[in-house]
Amino acid sequence: MAIAPLDVVGIGNAIVDIIAHADDAFIARQGMTKGAMTLIDAARAEEVYAAMGPGLEMSGGSAGNTIAGVALLGGSAGYIGKVRDDQLGAVFRHDLTSLGVRFTTAPLTSGLPTARSMILVTPDAERTMHTFLGACVELGPEDVDPALIRDAQVTYLEGYLYDPPRAQEAFGRAAEIAHSAGRRVSLSLSDPFCVGRHRQAFRSFIAGHVDVLFANEVEILSLFETDDLAVALDAVSSLCAIAAVTRGAKGSVVVTPAERVEVPAAPVARVVDTTGAGDLYAAGFLHGLTTERPLATCARLGGVCAAEVISHYGARPEASLKDLVKDLVAHAA
Repeated sequence: MAIAPLDVVGIGNAIVDIIAHADDAFIARQGMTKGAMTLIDAARAEEVYAAMGPGLEMSGGSAGNTIAGVALLGGSAGYIGKVRDDQLGAVFRHDLTSLGVRFTTAPLTSGLPTARSMILVTPDAERTMHTFLGACVELGPEDVDPALIRDAQVTYLEGYLYDPPRAQEAFGRAAEIAHSAGRRVSLSLSDPFCVGRHRQAFRSFIAGHVDVLFANEVEILSLFETDDLAVALDAVSSLCAIAAVTRGAKGSVVVTPAERVEVPAAPVARVVDTTGAGDLYAAGFLHGLTTERPLATCARLGGVCAAEVISHYGARPEASLKDLVKDLVAHAA
């Protein structure tokens, strides 16, 4: 197997986040499901945007956040996602390419605009998302660049993208290209409601294509329809080589067919906004994996990155991830 010039390439929904404060009463008035990501149409997007308070706009999208994290850790990365040739699309592309990420997916030149997600953060730091996918739904297998996939140690797939049938085809094509080149495939389950929509399909896809799975505790319990974490961990260890399950303040647990590694959460002075916690955990974990660190170190790297992003608003790091993890990386070398 040839040495990969890229560490990770991500495939996901290219979304610009609009983040605002909200209280529980606002969430209730809007009929939102607190803590969940809900897909909405253009009309509902305008309605929510008009009702919410002043917002902070920044590039997001689950896989986009992970790929940005990989790049900020010093890794080499690529990205596949669909934007429109509009202002938000240009902002999204610039935010990734300015980090050195290889992002060459052709934009739409007509039709749906670039996607946006209205993220309401309540005082308990929980985030409730209403997402208009826009141009994202146009991503298909033809957008999967074989050279980019073959160039990466790991192809990272965002579970949120699994809704459109053509995106499912893109996932399958990317996985086949990656494995034929001797590379790894990783999947994030993304959201418990996403798991609920695609439970059987996810199980089948994981068994047939996924080497490294990311999930939080709620998602992994939903995947195997159980309320017993030990049962879910046993089940997932028979489906893929590595599964990393985050548990919030309880840290994370990594399972393989042969071992189970539990790692405590990294300390956080104050949790401000949990948006992007799982995305940045995946970034740290994958950075560790692609630099051949032990699984416990991978999980600790993920925890440090997650702790940074939940200490402020927004799903992209503000502090230097390289500086935050340098001691951890040095000791694990």
